[in-house]
Amino acid sequence: MAQEPHRPVSDLLDRAAEASEFLKKLANPNRLMIACALVEGERSVRELEDSLGIRQPGLSQQLAELREAGLIVGRKQSKSVFYRLSDERVRAVVSLLYTLFCDPEGESKLRWTADPIKKRQGHD
Repeated sequence: MAQEPHRPVSDLLDRAAEASEFLKKLANPNRLMIACALVEGERSVRELEDSLGIRQPGLSQQLAELREAGLIVGRKQSKSVFYRLSDERVRAVVSLLYTLFCDPEGESKLRWTADPIKKRQGHD
């Protein structure tokens, strides 16, 4: 990964705050499972309830939080509501999390050093 030129601290703080807020929106097991399901494509509330095992009241609450955060959008069709991802950053984060935590071959795909910060700074 190419190293970027140094950014002003205020810019880094702004970006860190933005990233932190984004991650907080996904930092709930049920919201994360919903995001994982929606990476595969649009799903109805009923499909999400059945596949994830989250009861309807809790599912509706988590869907509302994701929708209010701008991470998903819904569309009504007859008596059903269908949701899909609306923020591609969710797809990227969920894909990385899948590789790190769910993919049985993930360990062979990603090589981590014991201390990547020291490696990057040249303190082997």
